[in-house]
Amino acid sequence: MPIHFGTDGWRAVISDTFTFHNLRMVAQAIADAVNSESWNNGTIAKSDINLRNIVVGFDTRFLSDRYAMDVARVLAANGYSVFLSQSDAPTPAISYMVRHSKSVAGIMITASHNAPRYNGVKLKAAYGGSALGEQCRRVEVYLNDNEERARGPNLMDYDQARKLGLIQKFNPLPPYYDHLRTLIEFDTIADNPQRLVVDSMYGSGRGVIKGILQGTGCEVQEIRAEMNPGFGGVHPEPIMSNLGSLAGAISTHMGNFGLATDGDADRIGAMDERGNFVDPHKIMALALKHLVEKRGWKGAVVRTVSTTRMIDRLAAQYGLPVYETPVGFNHIADHMLKEDILIGGEESGGISFRGHIPEGDGILLGLLLIEIVASNHASLYELVADLLKQVGPAFYQRKDLRLNHPVAKDRMIKILVDQAPSHISDVGLEKVTTTDGVKYIFNDDSWLLIRPSGTEPVLRVYAEGREQNMVQALIGFGEKIAEGCT
Repeated sequence: MPIHFGTDGWRAVISDTFTFHNLRMVAQAIADAVNSESWNNGTIAKSDINLRNIVVGFDTRFLSDRYAMDVARVLAANGYSVFLSQSDAPTPAISYMVRHSKSVAGIMITASHNAPRYNGVKLKAAYGGSALGEQCRRVEVYLNDNEERARGPNLMDYDQARKLGLIQKFNPLPPYYDHLRTLIEFDTIADNPQRLVVDSMYGSGRGVIKGILQGTGCEVQEIRAEMNPGFGGVHPEPIMSNLGSLAGAISTHMGNFGLATDGDADRIGAMDERGNFVDPHKIMALALKHLVEKRGWKGAVVRTVSTTRMIDRLAAQYGLPVYETPVGFNHIADHMLKEDILIGGEESGGISFRGHIPEGDGILLGLLLIEIVASNHASLYELVADLLKQVGPAFYQRKDLRLNHPVAKDRMIKILVDQAPSHISDVGLEKVTTTDGVKYIFNDDSWLLIRPSGTEPVLRVYAEGREQNMVQALIGFGEKIAEGCT
């Protein structure tokens, strides 16, 4: 069976590999894994969990609601009590419901920011974040074992499961809203209401930010908030190339700034009043600055290896430690589970902070950005300009370079370390790290990260520099490395 259950679940093309049959097999493997003795792994005391409760949610993709019903039928047939979302919902809302309801696990039907032809399964642990690596591997073990033994999934009639109370419909938003009200200063927002545009990109974040802002005086205009499983032909990823609709809305003065969430609303992007894209690097830096300077918070900061070093420069000013992790929010979550983390985030837009579940949350960060604008009585453009004066400038670019033939990841990393440049554009190399791929850090705090893909002949190249020409020089070095691997 061509199913690989990775760190954050499984994604595949609808009606190709992502079929009802395969999904039922995956659901059965999850049911078996959750039922195993070592599932919880001590992350939360068993006394604080109902070991027979599982939460199931879904996004706006084609057939997601039907897929979620089938997952619920398999779980019910295995003796679990299932909380099934009554409508599409953000992944963070479903994840929070796992912790709020003290369930043993959660399943979210979504392919996140991937193209419309994909769907997938995200697996959540009892603490409300992505399942641990060993938990996902256990699912794969059961999946393969069930296939070898020709053991099909248990399946219960949906109406019968509802009648027996094994499947209960629920609305995930009320408890999620109550939780967000403990993390965001809505009185501050109400004291200086904002005019903004929210672009949910046809994803399951639709209506959520506008809903919780009711009563604050904010004027919220929504775009791309209707049900459209094809996402209007655009990948539901909040990056500049996909946000033409948001730029158009701001140019026609529908709002003073914009927020954008991805297909399942666990990522955030923004746009200022001049139509400039405010990327997650700047959003995380603004959030750190606000939490320290306005709220007076202290604590460790976690960022992935591909995230801006503006975070490091801010943290140094505040006397805060910084942890660098491999790419993937699960690595940030590991720190959030073990110690008091002030904020953690990654370049793709998954960010969370103290008091929240260990999961990226585009809704939460969108609301915090509104609080930041309101509390400073300044525009988003002005806030970014002040940030860059304090810890910038910082120019960033990412480029994926395809190799002519596959190169073993370990060999590629050795090549990158051996060919480390002594300098680029007359800026000397300070150090080389291998946290995830190979990262060259230069004397002016510019850096180049090259991450070989483990599954395809691709080099993922990330660069940040103090000047745009330095970024181009860094990317150019990455391109030469790729050419040398032909």
